[in-house]
Amino acid sequence: MNSMERIPLYQMVQEYIRDLITSQALKVGDRIPTEKELMERFGVSKITVVNALSGLVNERIINRVPGKGTFVSDPEYEILTTAPKSTVKQTRKTSGEMRTRLIGLIMPSIYDYFTIRLVHGIQQALNENDYRFVIYLSEGNIDKEKEAIQTCSKIGVEGLLIFPVDEELFNEEILSMKFAGFPFVLIDRYLPGVETHYIASDGRLGVNMAVNYLWELGHRDIAICSDSPLQTVTVQERIDGYMNAFKEKGSLINPAHIVTGFEIGSLEQAETHPLYRYIQNRMATAYITLNGSLGVKIYQIARQAGLKVPEDISIISFDDPTSIIEGYSTFTHVKQFERDMGYRAACTLLEVINSDDGHHGKHIKTLVEPELVIGETTGKNVFTVS
Repeated sequence: MNSMERIPLYQMVQEYIRDLITSQALKVGDRIPTEKELMERFGVSKITVVNALSGLVNERIINRVPGKGTFVSDPEYEILTTAPKSTVKQTRKTSGEMRTRLIGLIMPSIYDYFTIRLVHGIQQALNENDYRFVIYLSEGNIDKEKEAIQTCSKIGVEGLLIFPVDEELFNEEILSMKFAGFPFVLIDRYLPGVETHYIASDGRLGVNMAVNYLWELGHRDIAICSDSPLQTVTVQERIDGYMNAFKEKGSLINPAHIVTGFEIGSLEQAETHPLYRYIQNRMATAYITLNGSLGVKIYQIARQAGLKVPEDISIISFDDPTSIIEGYSTFTHVKQFERDMGYRAACTLLEVINSDDGHHGKHIKTLVEPELVIGETTGKNVFTVS
């Protein structure tokens, strides 16, 4: 085994680039080989290359220009960065005139109440700070999410707001941005084990509020329902909150009341759906749904099954779907302050972009406290359900 084989892979990449600069094969201002070219040359992963380049950026040997590439640094830049603080700030202000003032927003969709309000909050914060934004929809597909991140990089966005696809494998594009120090904030969920800036509603607390309220109304058979195709971090946290609420009361948890992994298509064929029989047979007297549209569907299925809300069953949803329920002034729901969450997410991103150090080593993590809004879809349990 020779000495080269004992050198860590990322160091091999770094030494290659240093040699190119030392030999004058690359001069000040020249673009260095792309990440793809380096990956192919050394047979390494993207993360290894990003890690290597991040080290060279920290050493000020190279510098990144969003949307354009990575270039050999000018030695005069070293002198500039050691100048008095006021001089550095003035230089940054001058160079800031070349900024795109463009933010990328990547999310699965904008078809539900939660995301629409979220986008409104983001738009308000960016408008107030003279920023524009572009939206890319991942449609819940991690490959499309990766493609959206790459596209945003090409058009030169200054930072990203990402409502991430939740899969077993992390999106390596997000990890690459973390290693490279590119500004981004995750919304609604985080990546377990990976430190990032993020903002989300406190789902555990929201479910706890819902269970406690239903318990006060005399409900003991309380179902929690999610039609998410994946057991996302958000779903799991809310189910954890549900189970903890029952444990705090010294009550056994009925696994049959944790209803997940299903999909409801047309309500015209709802009578053949297992959930229809579950509701019709009054397996539970109350339902907590993890999104507003599912709350509406359960309300409609209950009506089809000949049950009344809230006389026969009670429903609490996350987010407010009141606008499409005729005859109800308020749908009992867990208010997540989506607009405020979007506003704060955008403000956090702009703070990271404009900070002197990008908050390196310090991640801004925000949990928004939800509120239970009491409406007309919940009532006292007048039946004893075994």
